[in-house]
Amino acid sequence: MRRNGRHALDMGPIAVPAENGRIDSVLIAGVLLVLCLPLMLLAAAIVFATLGWPLIFRQLRAGLGAKPFSIVKFRTMREGRDANGHLLPDHLRATRLTWFLRRTRLDELPQFLSVARGEMAFVGPRPLGPTTIAEFGELGRVRCRVLPGITGWAQVNGNTLLSNEEKLALDIWYVDHADRWLDTRILVMTVLTLLAGEKRNDRHLTEARRHIAERYGAAAPFAPLGESHR
Repeated sequence: MRRNGRHALDMGPIAVPAENGRIDSVLIAGVLLVLCLPLMLLAAAIVFATLGWPLIFRQLRAGLGAKPFSIVKFRTMREGRDANGHLLPDHLRATRLTWFLRRTRLDELPQFLSVARGEMAFVGPRPLGPTTIAEFGELGRVRCRVLPGITGWAQVNGNTLLSNEEKLALDIWYVDHADRWLDTRILVMTVLTLLAGEKRNDRHLTEARRHIAERYGAAAPFAPLGESHR
């Protein structure tokens, strides 16, 4: 379909989670919060010992249908800034122990609360800020057709080894192919990634880019460099 000589984006309906799936997520998230309490206490102790207060990092992100919500994570970086007031690079603001929290995803355990509240899912595109989503234009609205997730297709196909454009392409591919089987596959791949480390999957990247070109008639734009998709 074309509009004014250009491909019109096929947005599709917003994928509202089924009620039974919502109940399952609440129960599982509640159980995981209890089971992971010792790990959360360990993460809190590491943050307190290396960074001090506050322990928690909060930031406004775009959720389902681009509705804003507050994401909660353990803090892993100082607020160090240069002479111009700009934040220093991540590696200069983190410590060896807080990098460990990021590498093992222990900093993201508080996000089970967001899953229990229905603001996030276990699997989906990582939540980004409303400004970033707006800068993606139509593709940003496509990305918000599903709940954001704790882990996602981009995170198991390279994550920090990918450019922002590559992550967006993988996120859009996921939105258009999401089902329970794919979510289960991503959860298994997440465990393997935590054990073996991050690896780029160029085959999946090529597939995602081809999908965007064929369905949306455009290459994925680059995200602003200041925001992490992790």
